[in-house]
Amino acid sequence: MADIFDVIADGTRRDILQLLLDRSSAGERGTSVSHIVQQLGVSQPTVSKHLKVLREAQLVSVREEGQHRYYSLSAAPLDEVDDWLIPFLDDGADAELGGSSTLPDSAAHAADTLGRAAASAKHAFESALKKLPGR
Repeated sequence: MADIFDVIADGTRRDILQLLLDRSSAGERGTSVSHIVQQLGVSQPTVSKHLKVLREAQLVSVREEGQHRYYSLSAAPLDEVDDWLIPFLDDGADAELGGSSTLPDSAAHAADTLGRAAASAKHAFESALKKLPGR
C-alpha cells in the first residue's frame, strides 16, 4: 500500500476526497465517476487513475450497479495523518496556553469541529477560485 502522505499529496486526489466528503455529508450513498469528472473538470481517465490510487490506499470504497461505479469516502486511513500531526499541534498549544493545553471535552470537540469546518471552507473556496476563467 502506498504511503498515505504520498496519496494525499496530489491536489486532484484531495479534490476528489473533498467532493466525496461533501456528497456524503449531504446524504449521498455514493458518487459516480461521471459526476466527479463533471464537478472537477478533469478527464475521465485522469479521475479513474486517481480513484485507483485512492482505492488502493483504502480511502474510497466502490459500489457497482450494472455498468456504473459509485465511490464513497473511507476516511479511516487518514487517522495515520492525524496521529502524525497531533504532536505538532499539541506542542504549539502547550506554548500558547502557558503549558496547559487541557480543554474540557465539549470545548475540545467544538474547537475540532470549527477547525475542520474552517479547513473545509478554505478548501472549497480555493477550489472554486481555481475554476474561475483566467486563473
